[in-house]
Amino acid sequence: MIPIGDIGVYRRTTPYVVYALIGLNALVFLYELSLGGSLFFSDSLDVTRFFFKWGLIPTELFGGDELKELRFRTGQFPDIRVISIDVESPIPTWGTAFTSMFIHGGWIHLLGNMLYLWVFGNNIEDRFGHVKFLLFYLGAGLAAVWAQVALNTDSQTPMIGASGAISGVTGAYLVLFPFSRIRTLILFFFIMVIELPAIAVLGFWFILQIFQGVGSLGALGGGVAYWAHVGGFVMGMLTAVLYKLVRREPLLPPRPGRLWGRNPWDRFPDGY
Repeated sequence: MIPIGDIGVYRRTTPYVVYALIGLNALVFLYELSLGGSLFFSDSLDVTRFFFKWGLIPTELFGGDELKELRFRTGQFPDIRVISIDVESPIPTWGTAFTSMFIHGGWIHLLGNMLYLWVFGNNIEDRFGHVKFLLFYLGAGLAAVWAQVALNTDSQTPMIGASGAISGVTGAYLVLFPFSRIRTLILFFFIMVIELPAIAVLGFWFILQIFQGVGSLGALGGGVAYWAHVGGFVMGMLTAVLYKLVRREPLLPPRPGRLWGRNPWDRFPDGY
């Protein structure tokens, strides 16, 4: 299921921060392409160096020992050579927790994350406000990093991608707009677009991340950071619950058709 838009959510503001985040992620990706990367960047040492310099490496965060170089074997027997590349980061390790949120490993990685940010981020920015949304986005990204790193403290594989922060956005969306209709692209033995409630689309996605995260425990090497998704999502839900408590809003908004007055926005001027 691929969400491609939402229906019936009232917005008052232009999502400038969402636009800026999408633009920044795209610019960083174009820079990666300029380093000689292909579709998945598997054949470029320059891109590999970039990932290690600016991505978050769990063992550096927990062990305190920074990786300075990587060694690769190239060629075929008997002409095997060992080459080294410099991967020492120019910024402190804690800084890579932020820079890693803007790096992606391929077109599919980038476009998938930006689609979710586009569909769900504009409404959260409208509710929180521009500055608070940016702080929330970065905070969700940090929560996602810690959730993943805590279970992979010895990993030397760089963590990259905006999916943890965007998972926080979807978690907040589930709390704030659980009954909004999501236009969802279904790709199975057929292709069709249907409308599903957000609680079904995002609830299913979250449960899937937990199952896949449990299945990834003990796995070696790289892969999808499922626990980063879970950590970001939970952070987003908790933030949205706190937001509602501060504003004294009911934790569960009325279902469509149940209005709180003559005007459907009387009770919830921000929409739902």
